[in-house]
Amino acid sequence: MKILLVEDSRAMAAVMSVRLASFGYEVSVAENGEVAVARFAEVAPDLVLMDIEMPVMNGFEATARIRAIEATQDWAWTPILFLTASNTQENLITAIEAGGDDFIVKSVPEAVLQAKMKAMARIAALRKRLSVANRLLREQASRDGLTGLCNRRHMDLTLDLAWSEARSSGAPFALLMLDIDHFKKYNDYYGHLAGDDCLRTVAQTLASVVDRCNSERLTDGAFAARYGGEEFAVLMPQASAQAYERVAHGVIEAVRSLGIRHERNADWGVVTTSVGGAFVPAANDELMHVFRAADERLYAAKAAGRNRAVLS
Repeated sequence: MKILLVEDSRAMAAVMSVRLASFGYEVSVAENGEVAVARFAEVAPDLVLMDIEMPVMNGFEATARIRAIEATQDWAWTPILFLTASNTQENLITAIEAGGDDFIVKSVPEAVLQAKMKAMARIAALRKRLSVANRLLREQASRDGLTGLCNRRHMDLTLDLAWSEARSSGAPFALLMLDIDHFKKYNDYYGHLAGDDCLRTVAQTLASVVDRCNSERLTDGAFAARYGGEEFAVLMPQASAQAYERVAHGVIEAVRSLGIRHERNADWGVVTTSVGGAFVPAANDELMHVFRAADERLYAAKAAGRNRAVLS
């Protein structure tokens, strides 16, 4: 368990640090409330032990600021215990109203301190499990259940933000729309289970092409999403024209190279994709126009024989 100890007395801080470290805890010390607020964001402690009377910023104000940080960040609640010189009802009430969760007297016996810290350690473990569970729930809510790609809802939310940032900075923006060629015929001929396998494999291949460009820093924050049915989209904020073309042609080549048999895709005999794209050197247009251009070029790619990209 990581503990942030906020105490202006060097002697008391040294004593408490030794006591807590002897129980096996990792202790970080802040000498006043202002330092504690800054350290809290850096350390992300499991527990805060907060002195009340301190120079620069007292414990009550520091606690209020920490609670404000938690309200704007994706962090779970952190227990804050006030360190007091006396065990009174008034101190408990003041501690709770200030945003703290409990108080502990500085002269607390060793056995009581250890028992209190064990209880806090159990809470810290529960918080971590809850944080992991919440993260998994968020991921599930943003992922397509079949392919594992981002779902349409997450794409729309991310797209609005990315487009707004691109417009503010005048940065380039690219969009690719992809379709598995004659997928309905594939489903009818091979069955829906095979169709699901095909969708998953194409999605994984698409994601690997995009990830490779991100890792090579040809793109920054590009990601693939399942747009609907057998349609996919790739959003490419701040992408260069070179990266835009590389991803489009890379996907076509990678999917064709899978060699997934598709006898109803008569011209090719294997699963292929068609791609339509739109590249905006400086995002100063309406987003709907970008989607419309990509969609029109996707249909142009199909009309031209499929297994190709139309990008301009």
